[in-house]
Amino acid sequence: MADDVRKLQDGLYEKVISEEFSKKLIEALEEKRIWVEREEVDAHEATRYLSAYLQEVVALCLRDIADENGEDVLSDEVTFINGLIDRIKERIPVVGEGHKVVPHEFLLKSLEHRDNKIEQKKWERPVTSLTNSYLFTNSQKDSSIGSELKKEIMSADRIDFLVSFIKCSGLNLLLPFLREFTDKGGKLRVITTTYMGATDPKAIEALSSLANTEIRISYDVKATRLHAKSYIFHRNSGYSTAYVGSSNLSHAAIADGLEWNMKVTAKDMPRIMEKINATFEIYWNAEEFEKFHPNDVSRLQEEIDRQRGRGQDDKKVTYLFDIRPYPYQQIILDALETERKQKGYWQNLVVAATGTGKTAIAAFDYRRFARERLPKPTKLLFVAHREEILKQSQDCFRQVMKNADFGELAVGGSSFDRTEHLFMSIQTLNNQRLWEKMDPNYYDMIVVDEFHHAAAKSYQKLLEHFKPAVLLGLTATPERMDGKSVLTYFKDRISAEIRLPDAIERRLLCPFHYFGVADSISLKDVTWKAGHYDTEELTNLYTLESYGANKRADIILDAVERYTADMRDVKGLGFCVSQRHAAFMADYMNSRNIPSMALDSNSSKEDRDMAKHRLETGKLTFLFTVDLFNEGVDIPAVNTVLFLRPTNSMTVFIQQLGRGLRLHKDKDCLTVLDFVAQANKKYNFTDRFTAMLGKSDVSIKKEIEMAFPHVPKGCSIQLEKVAQENILENIRQQLSRYDYYKECLKDLWAISGEVPTIAEFLKAAHVQPSVFYNGKRTYARLCADAGIIPSFEETEEEIILQRAIPRMLSIDSVDWISFLERLFNNNRLQTETMTTIEKKYLRMWQWTVWGKDFQEAEMKTPTEAISRFKKIKGFQKELTDLLCWQKDRVEIISQKVKVPYVCPLDVYCNYSRDQIFAGLGFEKPGSIREGVKFLDKKNSDVTKETDVFLVTLNKSEKEFSDTTLYEDYSINKELFHWQSQSTTSDTSKTGIRYRKQNETGGIVLLFVRKSKKDAFGKSLPYTFLGTAHFMSYEGSQPMSIIYKLDHPIPAKYIQTTDTAGVL
Repeated sequence: MADDVRKLQDGLYEKVISEEFSKKLIEALEEKRIWVEREEVDAHEATRYLSAYLQEVVALCLRDIADENGEDVLSDEVTFINGLIDRIKERIPVVGEGHKVVPHEFLLKSLEHRDNKIEQKKWERPVTSLTNSYLFTNSQKDSSIGSELKKEIMSADRIDFLVSFIKCSGLNLLLPFLREFTDKGGKLRVITTTYMGATDPKAIEALSSLANTEIRISYDVKATRLHAKSYIFHRNSGYSTAYVGSSNLSHAAIADGLEWNMKVTAKDMPRIMEKINATFEIYWNAEEFEKFHPNDVSRLQEEIDRQRGRGQDDKKVTYLFDIRPYPYQQIILDALETERKQKGYWQNLVVAATGTGKTAIAAFDYRRFARERLPKPTKLLFVAHREEILKQSQDCFRQVMKNADFGELAVGGSSFDRTEHLFMSIQTLNNQRLWEKMDPNYYDMIVVDEFHHAAAKSYQKLLEHFKPAVLLGLTATPERMDGKSVLTYFKDRISAEIRLPDAIERRLLCPFHYFGVADSISLKDVTWKAGHYDTEELTNLYTLESYGANKRADIILDAVERYTADMRDVKGLGFCVSQRHAAFMADYMNSRNIPSMALDSNSSKEDRDMAKHRLETGKLTFLFTVDLFNEGVDIPAVNTVLFLRPTNSMTVFIQQLGRGLRLHKDKDCLTVLDFVAQANKKYNFTDRFTAMLGKSDVSIKKEIEMAFPHVPKGCSIQLEKVAQENILENIRQQLSRYDYYKECLKDLWAISGEVPTIAEFLKAAHVQPSVFYNGKRTYARLCADAGIIPSFEETEEEIILQRAIPRMLSIDSVDWISFLERLFNNNRLQTETMTTIEKKYLRMWQWTVWGKDFQEAEMKTPTEAISRFKKIKGFQKELTDLLCWQKDRVEIISQKVKVPYVCPLDVYCNYSRDQIFAGLGFEKPGSIREGVKFLDKKNSDVTKETDVFLVTLNKSEKEFSDTTLYEDYSINKELFHWQSQSTTSDTSKTGIRYRKQNETGGIVLLFVRKSKKDAFGKSLPYTFLGTAHFMSYEGSQPMSIIYKLDHPIPAKYIQTTDTAGVL
């Protein structure tokens, strides 16, 4: 077992190190013959490695015994195993007791109860094992997968099929066996799609005619991502199997195609089987897959015919089915609701790249707003600047409202009779002088598409005259290059933004392949003003030969040739720093016989239209521009984007990137070349990667070092070596240098003459609070060190605050925050006048800051937890500013939990373990280590027996674990699969309490978090998902229980709780 180190090959390993092997490793290390990497494995991960190692050792011993060829070999093998079980019994008596193997005929092959039966059943047994996995390749010498599937069907208790399409030719091979199976009471579930029109409607009809059979179909061909093929055979005996591979339900795939399919067994690969079952359940309960009824045949036929291009009128639109928002759209809708109802902002700007469904969001938003106002009518005015946008928007609203007559079109010379729901061009609005004919409050909701145009004079009458209850602006480009801001109409705030990865993964935008290319010119010495490089200096660097401009252009051209497949297919946009730079790049490319053109805001409409047409038709390879293609110019054919200038505004960066992300039939992905130079230490690289990843909870430094494992599906981010070094050096300077933060503060102070708020500082420094508040800093001390407030003496309170603020950052209960704000602004703090819930809020604050009750913290009264920080004005302001900032970032309206006792915990809010149990009145919150806790009157303030579940979805310390993700997960927004502790049996006192919950009226409170720690090593809080009710369970030691939630999981959180990544 102890390998000779000299015989081991160089490479990657996941090898358990034995004592003997460890000696050999240490010897080789001391002799400097090898380098090694070792890891202290997480406890949950270790179970897999150690059990596999033990299996290897045991198998080796059993083979050694078997090789003896004696008469008592089998008996010796059994004796050896029973000796091991004796040892296990010493650790866990219940496992060892009675678990020794019998000496003869120890393998059970079948079992059948005789009650109400005349004769023994003749079981159909698959040729391949029920315990060992097997690869089918459909070769001549291989076992036939079709034959095996028939035997699997006849020996299963339940069957699930998951296939992209179903053909009659394939179904006919299995249909007689499936009919016999279902006629005998077996349950069959089938998931499929209309993707590419490959499914035969007759096959679906035939399946739907079977007894005990359910079918679910995805008709959403644009976003369909289901290409999986899986046949799952559940057996109540526990010997379930699944076939996963390349075979759809067709004759070619099952009978004679060279298809590969892996047979997975529950006994051989239990974790894989768990993942298969969990993922199927999530698909089955996803809204995308609709239940098929016999009367849906005509709809199915229409969808299949449309996919096959069979004489369907594309203009024919039906409005028979409810259109539901995608999760990323629902997140936006939830954010809009929060902005209005909780924060009081009824003028809202939504920012999203062109093509990501902004109009659909507006339609869903209107539908919800109109329903809330019933029976009153809700008048709508939708304004855009192009007829094409208005027609598409009207169609979208009609689909969402399920009303083919919804809305009138007012554009060009069209006439309109009614004004209740009007889709009007801004030109028609001005020509009609609509403001003279309508009361300011006539429209309840006004939607303005492409709102970046609203700064123009033509929009002013509309925005000045009308006073709707809701003003909704939609734009892909909130930052205009002419400097005019549209945010003033929305109190200088963006209500919601659609993240690029969500749109890309839904195939609303095409994937990008981003390459960070090393620039030949250093920008370290370029003048830095108000957060940007000096434009004139950059222009000289990029256009004058004395600065190496031609050498840089050579590098740009070389990169284009290296990272694109064929220069003749390139349709590119190059973003430049100035008009002179754009002209220089166009001249350079033309001199290399690469047709190019420079455009800017001064270019005539004729030149712009001509350039757009020439680029689309391939007569131009590149258009170089400064600002023009940031705003509202749409060329879906663009397949290459060049960032030829540093862009410190992430909004502009995303706008420019979005120019190339539109879907196009001739484009698989967008190639992005970003030329990375040595930068000013204040230049921000991290935000662009955060934006491309769509995640704010990751360490960009780690992402770079690990080659961006969280990049959106289909995308890639690659950095050349020098470019990577430049970026990492810049990030290290910003993250590690306290002086950097002081300089940012001084810059803000110089501009306004006032002490910046925390929000202003965080934005200017491009730093997340979780990074700045590292347990060793306070903002007040930073301001003093920067010289913008008077210095003050270091006190115990400052040290406490340094450690406590990181724990405060997760507080997002608006009611709790409002209570704390009142306390910090109130000079008279008395617990006697507080309500019960306010006293609980105060105790939760004590445990947040001190991790103990006020007596243990040597405070005389509970309110000292507040008053001690009010002694220093800077700390009081820091805390109130921080609480205000946190309240402003809340994106979802919390709900009150309905329990028969006072509970300060709000559903959808986040809490630490200490905060949870402090709020529930448990005496020692810090003493709880396990993920379940039973509370009653004896140990807490609860008046009804309550089980608190603290669920960590990824229980491993590693960021990704393939062993623990399928124990606890959401099946859909209302159902949650939870697994008990491994020692809990269904007959134990605890197991019975779980099963009898609905009878006894017991309460289950469910708290969930993604993992134990975030990317910065800080403990993550739990999201409170509210009360849950027992639905069903399977197994024992552990029990797998399905709970129904009283509060549906919001879209914001379901992407975390859905460990399969489907919902």
